[in-house]
Amino acid sequence: MASLTDRSPKLDRDRLVRDLVPPPRFDGERFSTYRPDPSEPSQAAAVERLEEYAAGLQGETGGKGLFGRRRKRPQAGRGIYLDGGFGVGKTHLLASLWHEASGPKAFGTFVEYTNLVGALGFAQTVEALSGHQLVCIDEFELDDPGDTVLMATLLARLTEAGVSLAATSNTLPDALGEGRFAAEDFLREIQALASRFDVVTVNGPDYRHRDLLESPAPLEEAEVHEATDRDGAVRDHFVDVTRHLSTVHPSRYRAMLDGVTAVGWTHVRAVTDQAVALRLVVLADRLYDEDIPVFASGLPLGEVFSPEMLAGGYRKKYYRAVSRLTALARGDDR
Repeated sequence: MASLTDRSPKLDRDRLVRDLVPPPRFDGERFSTYRPDPSEPSQAAAVERLEEYAAGLQGETGGKGLFGRRRKRPQAGRGIYLDGGFGVGKTHLLASLWHEASGPKAFGTFVEYTNLVGALGFAQTVEALSGHQLVCIDEFELDDPGDTVLMATLLARLTEAGVSLAATSNTLPDALGEGRFAAEDFLREIQALASRFDVVTVNGPDYRHRDLLESPAPLEEAEVHEATDRDGAVRDHFVDVTRHLSTVHPSRYRAMLDGVTAVGWTHVRAVTDQAVALRLVVLADRLYDEDIPVFASGLPLGEVFSPEMLAGGYRKKYYRAVSRLTALARGDDR
């Protein structure tokens, strides 16, 4: 039986940049496929604002502005920041902007960009991205002081090179880092980040109603074996997977899943170590991006992070991972 722990892909610098595109589930999404909630006017307003921004990226006018003046290309160093709760379609809108823009362009989660720097080094990352017209950053968040300084510096270099920025987050720019570290000690960097974006708020309830969906009951070990007895499936003891993740740089998790059609985990247990938990979050994101079903025995996937973890500063990350893992375990078509 194939195992995820047998996979240790080598670093491919060109692929790391080439893979910075929207997840496959957003291949067909455009502004026209977004369905604003009529009771939430901010959603329609966000679409209009992003369409205007996209037109500026193309050097188009998008019509005339105040006093009949032609609209200009977005000012270098300014970006769009979509703020809103879970499930209001922010990633859909960000992917639509990416599809609308001409290349070269990049789309990745915040973690993917910090991992890119970790894999390539800061100077090579700046070089790789500075020729882009647009860099999209999904799920923008600051987890520690190092990330704060890193991203503030990276975005400064990119905007100086004329790169336009677009981001999504569940936290307003000037509140990034709250609850995770002594944000006041890095106020200058946080304010520098905030100053690079115009905030567009997207209100509304989670259209997926994730809080109403319970984690599926864990399978019996024999059921996991049966479900993963297929071409391209991998099956491992959960503890072996969490240990293996520490030996593979997170930037290579996507490559580690090449050709995988299903994932089976036996003996799932609660994760109590923060480093292990954060690596598992990245793996959950990559599994979700690729729509790879998960079959698991042991503890329900909804309980894979300990209560202490879910009450800490990284709780948004953990809840997102739980939501995605349980969706993959339920076989949701999302």
